[in-house]
Amino acid sequence: MKVGIDQIGYFTPNKYVDMVDLAHARNQDPNKFLIGIGQKKMSVADPTQDAVSMGINATLRYIDKIDKSKVGLLIFGTESSVDQSKSGSLFVKSALGLDPTVRAFEVKEACFGLTAGLMIAQDFVRLHPDQTAIVIGSDIARYGVNTAGEVTQGAGSVSLLISSNPRILGLNEGHSAYSEDINDFWRPNYSKTAKVDGKYSTQVYLDFFKHTFSAYKEQKNLETKDFAAIVYHLPFTKMGLKANRLAVEGTDEETNARLMDSFTAAKELNANVGNIYTGSLYLSLLSLLENGRLKAGDLVGLFSYGSGAMAEFYSANVVEDYEKQLDKVGDKALLDNRSKLSVAKYEEIFSAGLEDPENNVELISDEETGRYYFAGIRNDIRQYQVK
Repeated sequence: MKVGIDQIGYFTPNKYVDMVDLAHARNQDPNKFLIGIGQKKMSVADPTQDAVSMGINATLRYIDKIDKSKVGLLIFGTESSVDQSKSGSLFVKSALGLDPTVRAFEVKEACFGLTAGLMIAQDFVRLHPDQTAIVIGSDIARYGVNTAGEVTQGAGSVSLLISSNPRILGLNEGHSAYSEDINDFWRPNYSKTAKVDGKYSTQVYLDFFKHTFSAYKEQKNLETKDFAAIVYHLPFTKMGLKANRLAVEGTDEETNARLMDSFTAAKELNANVGNIYTGSLYLSLLSLLENGRLKAGDLVGLFSYGSGAMAEFYSANVVEDYEKQLDKVGDKALLDNRSKLSVAKYEEIFSAGLEDPENNVELISDEETGRYYFAGIRNDIRQYQVK
């Protein structure tokens, strides 16, 4: 029995800042951001969008295409949690109108959270093939205005439906994992912005990729040339490019060209959304599915990384007619319909996002009709409404 990804939906807020504008405001050469970091635009979440509301909106992208009565598990992966106790999955479950029997909880390990949830969901469906699982990765990446990490911020969510007989990707058994207790990136409870050692984190990311990729190939008796594509966790696209260059070292010309072309296809959405932490790998996957040249049966490698640090490499095979399950037009519209912010307005919104919401003050959203948003706190309880 094959288990895998049957549906994939993503969401990003309706505002962005252009990297050329940001570069000029920071007295930098735009190519430092466009080429050196590999980013074009960065989605910006105003105070009415948080991890929960974005997770709801990402899942709504496909919820009408599935049988909700078959959902038995809902996992919410995030490092932008809205509550120190209550799981974000419970807010999502309520908004989606899922059955009370659904098991729902939240997981955290930096940007590895969605992958951790995916692995749990895969095991769940193998044991319960008549049920499905929803796994969400949703985050707002914040490093601070005019900081070294500012250009690698972003906001968004990716939601996956895991099922038997999947219609997009069939997950293969086996994986290669590697973890160490290190301090390349973290966010203390008292801080609204992340702490990061950028150069160290990049080196750890690349080291962990080499560990897991090599071990996976040995475990599965594969060679690099066997992969039609490899997708990466992309906090910024240049980081994934560095890993991809390591992957193709010493390969034949055809393999080198194929994997470089597939990386170009896979980075497009991330370059225009920015860093979405737990969802970044799967936004890259969606970009590959929509922009790459894949065919049924193609082997796709996936490298997941969460600082602190945890990494995993696994693979999946493309399912025939997977394109019919995608909404490329809707995905493009989600980006095209965003409003461009001035740098000054972006800074104002960013600063507002660092403040705790005032109790019993209703928030008003300018999102499109039908989108969920965070409407404020009433008597210390978070309120979510549909526009």
